[in-house]
Amino acid sequence: MILLHGDIVYSESAEKLTVRENSYLSVDDGKVEGIYGRVPEKYKGVPVEDYGRDLIIPAFSDLHVHAPQFEQRGIGMDLLLSDWLSTYTFPEEAKFRSPEYAEKIYSLFVKDLLRQGTMHAAIYATLHLEATDILFELLEKAGMDALVGKVNMDVNSPDFLTETTKESLRDTETFLERHAGGGRVKPILTPRFAPTCSAELMKGLGELARKYRCGVQTHLVESKWEAAEAVRLFPDCCSDAEIYEKAGLLDTDVSIFGHVIFPTEEDYRILRKHGSFAVHCPDATNNVIAGIAPVRTEQEREIRVALGSDVGAGHGLGIFKQAARAVQLSKLKEFYEPDVSKTISFANAFDMATRVGGSLFGKVGTFGEGYDFDALVIGGTEDPEIPMDAALRLERFCYTGDDRNIRARYLKGRKLGEE
Repeated sequence: MILLHGDIVYSESAEKLTVRENSYLSVDDGKVEGIYGRVPEKYKGVPVEDYGRDLIIPAFSDLHVHAPQFEQRGIGMDLLLSDWLSTYTFPEEAKFRSPEYAEKIYSLFVKDLLRQGTMHAAIYATLHLEATDILFELLEKAGMDALVGKVNMDVNSPDFLTETTKESLRDTETFLERHAGGGRVKPILTPRFAPTCSAELMKGLGELARKYRCGVQTHLVESKWEAAEAVRLFPDCCSDAEIYEKAGLLDTDVSIFGHVIFPTEEDYRILRKHGSFAVHCPDATNNVIAGIAPVRTEQEREIRVALGSDVGAGHGLGIFKQAARAVQLSKLKEFYEPDVSKTISFANAFDMATRVGGSLFGKVGTFGEGYDFDALVIGGTEDPEIPMDAALRLERFCYTGDDRNIRARYLKGRKLGEE
């Protein structure tokens, strides 16, 4: 049992923050037991971690991030998507044929996730089996919640980053066999996106989904080119999402679609039917100018929308920054396309960054009773002698803060850095 004192802020819905200032949060065996205005009699004598006026908030969830692109974050941001991929991303991902290089970069990636307060993530590796195993094992060792995918791409890709259909399916099944089980880190099928996967590969991945009861993550209608090219290459489908549905990839477990910037009515119908996640990646949208996702409209269509860093198209792993950017971009979207989507509130953006994204991994992302205590202590956001209420301090952190404002991190009730 541990008790923490501070200003407690978390989300229970999309439009309102729950704020419990000057309160105590009790944690029993790594799970939230309750929140109290004063220490209950039954907990008298239990040591208190007193954080004063610092914020205690849930840890963040990143539902779309490319681990092998970590070393290229903030590089090539003056290029558009196609040139950026060809010039930087594909050559960088090819380096992961080396297990030594993979170990070096993935170790840095996992450390920075935790440094930035992200404790749950859906992660793309590369098509290289051994390197993907290394990433999986590093995340397990860190004790995080994660989904990790060996990327599939057998057509319309650079020669140095293309696998045969047979190799792709064989290595994917090997990856699934090695990592099947009930741990916190789980495998997920990861076709890069429809234009880089043959119909035969998609069919084979659907068979693996049924055999191993696993989910899928991919990119969906990220650009107008992708949306058009997907249905051109799969002429029996009338939308990008239908390709995955017809392949049987949406029937067995979770489905996570990155970006979802140009969805059709059919895409909306399929995502809603299967309870899929759409993942908004604001910085990536800014950097490669793919477009701005209609977040509020997607929510109104009963689509679950979470946030992703998309490193390296996004230039940092801090999901709290993506919450701020999501608000900014929703305002731009409404300004230029008022009939397409409306502005979202900060509370809504924080909800996507914590509760909604966390729901992918079970009982994480908020401070309900019985939820895993994955949490951050945030301080240093007030100016001297000018106090602000807790909700405003949280918003300021997301807009102006960085990892130095994270004064403590708790993962499953364990304070990191005290091992």
